[in-house]
Amino acid sequence: MATPYIKNEIENGIATISFFHPEHNSLPSNLLNELVDIITDLGNNEAVKVIILKSDGATTFCAGASFQELISIENEESGKLFFLGFANVINAMRKCPKIIIGSIHGKAVGGGVGIAAATDYCLATKYASIKLSELTIGIGPFVVAPAIERKIGIAAFSQLTLDANNFYSADWAHSKGLYNGVYEDTNELESAVQAMAQNIANYNPSALKELKKVLWKDTENWDELLKERAAISGKLVLSAFTKEALKKFQN
Repeated sequence: MATPYIKNEIENGIATISFFHPEHNSLPSNLLNELVDIITDLGNNEAVKVIILKSDGATTFCAGASFQELISIENEESGKLFFLGFANVINAMRKCPKIIIGSIHGKAVGGGVGIAAATDYCLATKYASIKLSELTIGIGPFVVAPAIERKIGIAAFSQLTLDANNFYSADWAHSKGLYNGVYEDTNELESAVQAMAQNIANYNPSALKELKKVLWKDTENWDELLKERAAISGKLVLSAFTKEALKKFQN
């Protein structure tokens, strides 16, 4: 089995973060923590003008959290820590003073949708359908909700959350504002992402820093808000409903 990783490289002021996990690019806690550190470091690196966030692999952009870690949660505290993984990534992206471009080549589920929503500019292929499946196992997309609501609005978020069994197309996500453009294939996507990154890298860094503050206006309470949301999910994951649903899913 291929080894999971997160890597980043900087070229001509453009930093590219790539992550990979053999289980459909799901993100266990150690990779989420590493992602937080990398985003924070790049945000403080004066050589970096703009950041691209993408995943590797053929099909899925990100399947969300690690299922193996999810089923091993035994108490509310460990549950809260588990759900804080994606909360910390979203907050790191929010606080990063650099513009972050999302490159979404395939399906995004749960936390993967949250990561896409937390980028400042997001491009995708037509294969990048999205789903919030949390209600099917008795929890909800509480941690990622603020980032997603901010991009697509409460009505679309409600539709996506309640219709938890179904994927919504990349065109639907584009029409709701999650994606800023949709492309035929990965090659077209990568060309568009690079072109946008090069444009942004040529802008005034001070102006971009101020713009980032404007884009994330009124989110200053998210540190505490996402902790509260993680605690809700950490409690729900211990419910009899969720334990039974996870057992069926595992079998």
